[in-house]
Amino acid sequence: MPRKGRSNEEIVHALGQVEEARRSRKSFAGWGVSEQTFYRWKKQFAGLGLSEIRELRSLRHENSKLKQLVADLTLDRHILQEIVRKKL
Repeated sequence: MPRKGRSNEEIVHALGQVEEARRSRKSFAGWGVSEQTFYRWKKQFAGLGLSEIRELRSLRHENSKLKQLVADLTLDRHILQEIVRKKL
């Protein structure tokens, strides 16, 4: 099942609505996500403002790019080491 990316505004709004509804399963269904997803959002974003959530997502995105870059460079280094070993 593909994940639906929710905007920061949607997550903050959804968390507010669910808190008001006091764990009403109807409110979970209204957003088309499971109860588990709401609790995960609540755990991740509790006490954060919209700007902080945006910054958090931006940092996570940057972190994933940097991890990919490190993986690519590590692979390049291993390939170059193999070439040097074969020449010697």
